[in-house]
Amino acid sequence: MSLQETLQNKVKHAVSTTFNVNLESVEFQATRKEFAGDMTVVIFPMLRFIKGNPVQIGETIGNYLVENVQEVKAFNVVKGFLNIEIDDAYYIHFFNTIKDDETYGFVAPKANEKAIMVEYSSPNTNKPLHLGHVRNNLLGYSVAEILKASGKKVYKTQIINDRGIHICKSMLAWKRFGNGETPESTGLKGDKLVGNYYVKFDQAYKKEIEQLVASGISEEVSKKTAPLLMEAQNMLLKWEAGDAETVALWKMMNGWVYEGFNESYKNLGVDFDKLYYESDTYLLGKEFVAEGLNKGVFTQEADGSVWCDLTEDGLDKKIVQRSDGTAVYITQDIGTAIQRIKDFPDVGGLVYTVGNEQDYHFQVLFLILKKLGFEWAKNLYHLSYGMVDLPSGKMKSREGTVVDADDLIDEMTKTAGEISEELGKLDGYSEEEKQALYKTIGLGALKYYILKVDPKKRILFDPKESIDFQGNTGPFIQYTYARIQAILRKADFDYTVTLNASNSNGNKPCLHHKEKELIKQLELFPEIIQNAAAQYSPALVANYTYELVKEFNSFYQNVSILGADNLNDKTFRVQLSKKVAGTIKKAFGVLGIQVPERM
Repeated sequence: MSLQETLQNKVKHAVSTTFNVNLESVEFQATRKEFAGDMTVVIFPMLRFIKGNPVQIGETIGNYLVENVQEVKAFNVVKGFLNIEIDDAYYIHFFNTIKDDETYGFVAPKANEKAIMVEYSSPNTNKPLHLGHVRNNLLGYSVAEILKASGKKVYKTQIINDRGIHICKSMLAWKRFGNGETPESTGLKGDKLVGNYYVKFDQAYKKEIEQLVASGISEEVSKKTAPLLMEAQNMLLKWEAGDAETVALWKMMNGWVYEGFNESYKNLGVDFDKLYYESDTYLLGKEFVAEGLNKGVFTQEADGSVWCDLTEDGLDKKIVQRSDGTAVYITQDIGTAIQRIKDFPDVGGLVYTVGNEQDYHFQVLFLILKKLGFEWAKNLYHLSYGMVDLPSGKMKSREGTVVDADDLIDEMTKTAGEISEELGKLDGYSEEEKQALYKTIGLGALKYYILKVDPKKRILFDPKESIDFQGNTGPFIQYTYARIQAILRKADFDYTVTLNASNSNGNKPCLHHKEKELIKQLELFPEIIQNAAAQYSPALVANYTYELVKEFNSFYQNVSILGADNLNDKTFRVQLSKKVAGTIKKAFGVLGIQVPERM
């Protein structure tokens, strides 16, 4: 039982025995820095049940706690706030329970608990990954890692959108204008080469529209009848019919893209346990249309189309099968979700990392799956996130104005190198070590800047701001970790001895208030991991790590570590620094961010 749970029970007991009132809950908060205390009980909510002066009520409860809770050494009451001081012995005992292994704050998966599948990335094979995909990948990957740390078994997956008219546009443009170009002949990554042809298609398509409009045809009709678009639509029909030449071209160009994606994923530091392809899944779900009709979940119109009426649930009517018998996108999503549970029977819930423009789609999808009677459908979650904007404005794939993910990583690495060189702290580094460090700092800056923001919020991404070595940034936190490693390297004595809260010789009798504040921050880590998992929010972990680092730097500036007056204080402070570093590394680990040993 945690100290707060103990205090809650004791406060309830004090109120019950003294005022004959049974409280359902007790409100706690951190004690404000200008008052003595470690935890504060808020008295005001109790006044609904207890008549009296809040200060006197606080005094009564405070006296009870001092007499009945070993860890409580003193208290003070300020208006309606009971500030409780916790004995140093509690914090030293807690400190000693944090082992130097990598398990603190993490929970092992429970044997019979259902797993969670997290979907992220899910790109189209007509263009390379861009800044929007970067946010998607970083969110999905880190949520999966946080869920693991919280005690869940997790599978990471993506569905690659490798079919459809947009894919055919790139294929057709390559066929028309490519002259047999390949990634090998051009030196371009395959996804970039294919993406260039998606842009070329759009350019040629717009010229055709201009020519048609100039000949007197309306713009609306021109957009639908431009020869290039008609040919792309015909190519899609050929692909669906299994035309050998079209399928061979599709396989070749998609193969180029997959190689490019894999390189980008490796650079970004994300991975997957299972890949799904839309070309394999686009017919899934049709069998459940018939099942939905039999159950009365769907209805068939006179023209043969099948719909799901969700108006009673506050949504609209949704088509799930066209009158010609073909499926729509949501039908495919229904089938893919069901297929995933078949493939992984231990999965009891799915998390979809998809931008907030698809909020309504997922409301409909989840509701239909519930109506079809799938028990696991109550455990579906849309990790909805806001768009990433640049100081220059929005990105547009068709116009080729996106920020390419690989280019962004290279630019961040280059900027990290320039700043590091200016700071001039790289004496003794080989060129290879420097480049590895620059990439660690650059990627850390990028990932932290994106992950520290609540997923639901829109981001204005400023690369220069993200790589600052001061403030709430990845490099600032990485630098603090490296600083601690330097302290550990300089510690030329055995600091592994366990110090107990005792006045006997060779032990640690009391804590400096900066030591205490740092331990209190460490104590929050397991709860932060659980909260971040429950809320699917890496931002909670990112901002906790920043607060921990700020607290350490305050400790570092106010308390002598290696120059402490006695060996016990020196030993304790080195141990404390090491445990802070370990927590930084674990917190950054679930965010997918590396920490350097030197900076």
